Amino acid sequence: MDIRELAIQYGKAWAERDLDAVTALHTEDTIFQIHGDNGEPAIGASAVREAFAAVLTRSSDLRFERRRVYLGEAHFVSEYVMSGSVGGKPFACDGVDVIAVRDGRVARKDSYADWIAYSRQVGTP
Repeated sequence: MDIRELAIQYGKAWAERDLDAVTALHTEDTIFQIHGDNGEPAIGASAVREAFAAVLTRSSDLRFERRRVYLGEAHFVSEYVMSGSVGGKPFACDGVDVIAVRDGRVARKDSYADWIAYSRQVGTP
């Protein structure tokens, strides 16, 4: 699958909260890291799926409103507004995913967000 189609399918799978579809778009040795949360990266499709499930458990109404997508030969970058709620407290903040692609699938996903804005809204340090 080409980069453009992968970006479309990836966004659709996330919008539908379909973890099987999201994970199927990743390589077996994929890596996922949320930068700024002091956590270690998830390595391997199973660990990445678990990390994604934890994200959706924390905010079951999580949404991503896409602002821009940049396509490259072996990557795409997605800018969005992430919103939802945590513990009944709503939030909305800017985010960016940098996604490396290999053989038509996601080989690495690095997620960055405005954690200061997020923390101010949900009350976490």
